Amino acid sequence: MARTRASTIRARKGRPFATITAYDAAFGRAAENAGIDLILVGDSLGNVVLGYASTASVTLEDMERHGAAVVRGTNRAHVAIDLPFMSYEPSNEEAIRSAGRLIRVGASSVKLEGGVERAERIAAIVGANIPVIAHIGVTPQTASLDEGFGRRTDRERLLADADAVAAAGAFAVVLENVDPAIARVITARLAIPTIGIGSGADCDAQILVLYDLLGLTVDPPPFAKPYADLGALATAAIRRYADDVAAGRDQTGTPLTSRARANATAAATAPIAEVCAADVSIETPVKRPFTAPKTTSAAKVTIADQIRPRCVDGSTM
Repeated sequence: MARTRASTIRARKGRPFATITAYDAAFGRAAENAGIDLILVGDSLGNVVLGYASTASVTLEDMERHGAAVVRGTNRAHVAIDLPFMSYEPSNEEAIRSAGRLIRVGASSVKLEGGVERAERIAAIVGANIPVIAHIGVTPQTASLDEGFGRRTDRERLLADADAVAAAGAFAVVLENVDPAIARVITARLAIPTIGIGSGADCDAQILVLYDLLGLTVDPPPFAKPYADLGALATAAIRRYADDVAAGRDQTGTPLTSRARANATAAATAPIAEVCAADVSIETPVKRPFTAPKTTSAAKVTIADQIRPRCVDGSTM
């Protein structure tokens, strides 16, 4: 089945649609089954999956691995994969090379951060026939190095960034934590869809980090609305499992002590019963002359009889 193309997403300009992040096959499948056909494998996986303090720690290899997993878990969705920090900044050639690696693992497009200063990179990647989603406003890869994660309100700069990425050939642009009034102007101004995250309801589309939506993030951003509390559900389920094991129960409800005792009894009796019941041919031993002991003791014979192996029915072997 053909995947949703960049041209299809671009044509949705003016019609609201939802997008979501995913980082593995299972959640990619869940998103697609929910009707979402634009899935972003974001470098936010560094925070919510890999435990990094910053997305700057995420590597291109991380994005290849997790992006490929989402691709394998889906059939129809357009899977966009983030270009991580320092995989595109050095040169146009490096940007194209990195984007190509993501396409090889199944990406339908790539996303990169930056406005005016990254327009040249966007144009180079698009020139290599690879679709690009731009990302302006808060840019997490470098936010902690400069302006932080607060709401962006510099109207002229944001408009210039939006114009630059659209002119460079991006087919959509993420607006992260942009003042809603400015996001509304950008959305009306551009011919490509705007995808908002913390930027108000007037963007063409909305995106959330999957783990924020599911309640799996310890400290989600204030604009992220949780639609479930899977963190609490998972903890409760694991606790019930641990309690069952501590109480001597397995997953079927069978007491472990009783089953273990039955297994031990069977293991102890099986060898003797098998020897008695088996119909086996035993090689005839070589006959040797019998030499009687010098002293015969009835007591010794009795002891030998007592220690001779016996079957469970009482007969001797």
